Amino acid sequence: MAKAIMIQGAGSNVGKSLVVAGLARAFYRRGLSVAPFKPQNMSNNAAVTADGGEIGRAQALQARAAGREPIVDMNPVLLKPETDLGAQIILQGKRFGTMKARAYGQQKGQLIGPVLESFQRLAGSADLVLIEGAGSPAEINLRKGDIANMGFAEAAGVPVVLVGDIDRGGVIAQIIGTWAILPDADRDRIKAFTINKFRGDPRLFDDGLREIETRSGWPSLGVIPWFSQAWKLPAEDVMDIASSPGGTLKIAVPRLSRIANFDDLDPLSSEPGVSIEIVEPGRALPGDAALVLIPGSKSTISDLEDFRAQGWDIDLTAHLRRGGHVLGICGGYQMLGREIHDPDGIEGPPRSVPGLGHLDVVTVMTPQKHLSRTQALHRASGIALDGYEIHIGQTEGPDRARAWLEIAGQAEGAASADGRVQGCYLHGLFGSDEFRARYLSDLGGTSSGGAYDASVEDALDALASHIEAHLDLDLLLDLAGRV
Repeated sequence: MAKAIMIQGAGSNVGKSLVVAGLARAFYRRGLSVAPFKPQNMSNNAAVTADGGEIGRAQALQARAAGREPIVDMNPVLLKPETDLGAQIILQGKRFGTMKARAYGQQKGQLIGPVLESFQRLAGSADLVLIEGAGSPAEINLRKGDIANMGFAEAAGVPVVLVGDIDRGGVIAQIIGTWAILPDADRDRIKAFTINKFRGDPRLFDDGLREIETRSGWPSLGVIPWFSQAWKLPAEDVMDIASSPGGTLKIAVPRLSRIANFDDLDPLSSEPGVSIEIVEPGRALPGDAALVLIPGSKSTISDLEDFRAQGWDIDLTAHLRRGGHVLGICGGYQMLGREIHDPDGIEGPPRSVPGLGHLDVVTVMTPQKHLSRTQALHRASGIALDGYEIHIGQTEGPDRARAWLEIAGQAEGAASADGRVQGCYLHGLFGSDEFRARYLSDLGGTSSGGAYDASVEDALDALASHIEAHLDLDLLLDLAGRV
């Protein structure tokens, strides 16, 4: 019978995802069969699973830390925001529908059945299930019908560890405020707490720990110092993308409102000779960039309109006039074409819009989502690539005759006549060390020659050692409940 414990946060972005990844690798190294689980996630940064669905990319990283292939049961409900008020709902890996936030809030309690079903299947294959909450249980206005935090913990009968973020300040108030506001049953479900992201000597917080323990009655698992190698791991948020300072080859990435599947940037940001510049709305695309990379989007037409509203279409034309290069991946590929047609109203009212016009292709949005893990070939070099596809729409046109990739013997992608504008649907291509080196060389840059996948594995091992050195893992395992 498996054991399980849930890691909840005293606020958003306290570092739950990395804590779970570190714990997963630490217990995996101890010989346990470990499975990560997040009942409900909200992210447009998704991963394609071994069983043909999609989950949050953070859970895919946690699965990797646990030595497992990611499967849909690890994140049964994934909310992919399409507007400020609504999101696409992915249930057990497949599209369930699109709902406004208010409607979802009223109906989310109905999803507890499939969520528990996924959890039980996962528990049947593991010694330990590490569950990640979402947001904070202190959001008691969301408690009714909750499936992300205490509602799930209650339904599954699992104990909870609460994580506070000291880097933001006020961590004692975070923890004790959560203790004060929770109803008794939820408060009793919390069995311990930990403090994350401490800078300096953790012993300086000994008095703080005693205050929290005295006021809450919860034991401390320890204080986790700031993990300086976090930037080496795939980013959950686009603003977590980091680049080594001093990179001479600049890659500009416009931050689209519904940016999605931006993990293509992770291997590039690991290169010391590369500088990734995330261009925020209100700023021009930099004039000294060698490459403008337009990433994926959850709402291509809406993001294309925003792209124009920012004046980035004018900047992009100027960039090409200066001899720069452009790469569009997935939604970015669609934007670069002449037109986008949405006859079924998949992204809003049925309509057709002009694209940026830098590729002679046309995209038609289709209801079926294409999800696959993909092996491809870079035609010019013969380099084999592993990646994934996750998109709606089909793209055709004359520039497809210059497709620069090949999948299962079929042409993929498109390129302009001069080769300086390229697009494709393949995510993950820069994970190939050989291809990344070739691509950067073609831009006039150099690669460090590093092995990206190996560096991720090294960072996960370093994270596990970091967690082991500062948390009482034996106590955490003792606190985990049988399920």
